[in-house]
Amino acid sequence: MADDLELDTDDLKRRMDGAMSSLKGEFLTLRTGRAAATMVDPVMVDAYGAMTPINQIGTVNVPEPRMLTVNIWDKSLVGKAEKAIRESGLGINPVVDGTIIRLPIPELNEERRRELTKVAATYAENARIAIRNVRQDGMQQLKKLLADGMSEDDNKLWAEEVQEMTDAAIKGIDKVLEAKQAEIMQV
Repeated sequence: MADDLELDTDDLKRRMDGAMSSLKGEFLTLRTGRAAATMVDPVMVDAYGAMTPINQIGTVNVPEPRMLTVNIWDKSLVGKAEKAIRESGLGINPVVDGTIIRLPIPELNEERRRELTKVAATYAENARIAIRNVRQDGMQQLKKLLADGMSEDDNKLWAEEVQEMTDAAIKGIDKVLEAKQAEIMQV
C-alpha cells in the first residue's frame, strides 16, 4: 500500500528538463552577430505545394563567422528560398549565386543588441513559468497522495524534493540566460 503513495519525480524532472531544452532551442534562433546554421531553422519555403523547412531543401553551412550559405538542391526552388529568407524577419539580405544563397550576417547595433537581450529575457521567463507549472502540478499530486493516505512527514519530504528540483531548474535557466545575454552584448 505504501509503495503506490509515491510521487513520480522522474516525470517532473523530465518535464523541467524539457522546458530547459525548449529555452535553449529558442536561444539558438536569436541572432547574435555571428553566423549559426540554426538561425535559418524557422524559415519555411513553399516547396512542391507544402511549407518545408529550408534545411530540408538544401544544405546550410557556415563557411566563415559572419556568413551563412544555403546550397539548394533543386534549382527551381532557389527563388522561393530567397523570397522566404527575405520575408522571414531575420533581417538578412540574401545574395543568390547559382544554386547557392549567401547570407551575410550584418553587425548588430547597440539598440538591436538591447532588444535581443529583452527577447532572451522573455524566453527565459516563459521557461520559468513552465517550470513553476510543473512544480504546481507536483504539489497537486502530493495533495492527492496526502488525501489517499500518505503520511504528513513523507508528504513534506516529497514537497521539499520538488522545491529543490524547481530551484535547481530555475537556477539553470538564469545561468543560460546570463550567458546568452553576454553573448548578445559582446561586440
